[in-house]
Amino acid sequence: MSKSHRHIGNKAEDTACAFLLEKGWEILDRNYYSGHSEIDIVAKDGVFTVFLEVKMRSSTQFGQPFEQVTEAKVEHVFKAAEAWAIEHEMQDSPMRFDVIGILKRKNKKPEINHIPDAYR
Repeated sequence: MSKSHRHIGNKAEDTACAFLLEKGWEILDRNYYSGHSEIDIVAKDGVFTVFLEVKMRSSTQFGQPFEQVTEAKVEHVFKAAEAWAIEHEMQDSPMRFDVIGILKRKNKKPEINHIPDAYR
């Protein structure tokens, strides 16, 4: 990933984390890697350990940001989530997989679309 893509990704994740913290969630981890698989954010929502994929776009020309999560990406998130849960001894915690889509148009407040339990 290029430096500019990582910078944009960090900004998107910062926005998503602020959104989650406002909802009373606890952020457990960010940018967790297991092999070639990554989880953008791991958070706690009540009893649930939530693995979040964050997508940000500047337009909807190619669909909503959350629609950019591919089946291959979902498989990678599942693998990384399994590794994270084992590493943190949380295999018995109820888990959920959410997506946060952020539409960030120039000079406008970001539009955040949070989809709980987006994929199983």
